[in-house]
Amino acid sequence: MIWDAIIVGAGAAGLFCAGIAGQLGKKVLVLDHASVLGEKIRISGGGRCNFTNLHSAAHHFLSLNPHFVKSPLARYSSKDFINLVKQYRIPFHEKHQGQLFCDESAKDIIQMLLSECQQGGVRIQNPVTISQIISSNGLWELETNQGSHKTQKLVIATGGLPVPAIGASDYALNLAKQFDIPVTAVRPALVPLSFTSGEFLPMSDLSGISIPVTIASGQRGKRYGACQFDEDLLLTHKGLSGPAVLQASSYWTEGETLKINWLGKRDDEAVFLGPDTNTRSADSLLADLLPQRFAKLIAEQFDMGKRHWAEISKKDRECLMNYLKHSEVKPAGTLGWKKAEVMLGGVDTNALDGKTMMSKQHPNLFFIGECVDVTGHLGGHNFQWAWSSAYVCAQAINQS
Repeated sequence: MIWDAIIVGAGAAGLFCAGIAGQLGKKVLVLDHASVLGEKIRISGGGRCNFTNLHSAAHHFLSLNPHFVKSPLARYSSKDFINLVKQYRIPFHEKHQGQLFCDESAKDIIQMLLSECQQGGVRIQNPVTISQIISSNGLWELETNQGSHKTQKLVIATGGLPVPAIGASDYALNLAKQFDIPVTAVRPALVPLSFTSGEFLPMSDLSGISIPVTIASGQRGKRYGACQFDEDLLLTHKGLSGPAVLQASSYWTEGETLKINWLGKRDDEAVFLGPDTNTRSADSLLADLLPQRFAKLIAEQFDMGKRHWAEISKKDRECLMNYLKHSEVKPAGTLGWKKAEVMLGGVDTNALDGKTMMSKQHPNLFFIGECVDVTGHLGGHNFQWAWSSAYVCAQAINQS
């Protein structure tokens, strides 16, 4: 038997592509090495799966070719996926900045994807190990520990390197290199950042404190440019985490500093110019803007402690405000693939057709989802990329 399409990888992108292609009448086989399917979906969003974002658009993605995402996102938008979720009557809710989560469990999304595959007559084999893939006589031949398969079209949807404990691998990257398809450098993204013990020592006792900040990272003109986010920052025993730092980590490279405004969008003028300001202590004033333990630490660092604001010189006040609004910290590194949510970099988009996700060098070889050099911001955008890239690939499978 010759399959119309074989999809390697039964994650978000792979299952979604298979379901669409199957329902369009194509004979589709999905192969995956895992014994349990959809584990990355299951653990996402704290078990609730942040399955898309209402505002997902091209400017929410990083890629060396920033225009690449525009066509897939336009052809299959977050609204389209939301409609599918509604068809399955999966209850969901909106959180911060358009993020959509399941009310009950991420397993609802997994079951929906499997149901879509079932409706399309898709065959799924797992766990299965692929030993060889070759191109021969216009077909793709796959040798596995459960036999050999031939297909007209081969789709690689094996994801990236984050969370190796659930089977993440560099399979897609190695396959691309095998067929001389360029791959951009990869590194962990949406990942907490660590600091040297000496640099972070003053804040090491504040683990668990969350602070709304404005954070800036990266440099214009460099690989992925620069960013600024208004999000919550979380102090941990190893360094910094929380949405602000996860967002910034995608733009940060080793040796660079992060710029942090600890006051974020808060109105500091109202606090430091209030009618009773001069008679209040510095740590008390700071506690109106910041968590109390953090405020106390800052006051002590600037040798202000319980001193009244009126007793503090203009120069010292300016130094304090400069620190609060323009702090610069230099992380030692990231916490690596075990803690990363996504992979930055991947199969070079310049080697792919943005309307089909097919390799320009090898007809009928496709790459979709996280293995491609397209990385979304935190908040459901990476799932939307999985749906959009899978959709255009499935349409291409059907048209030829």
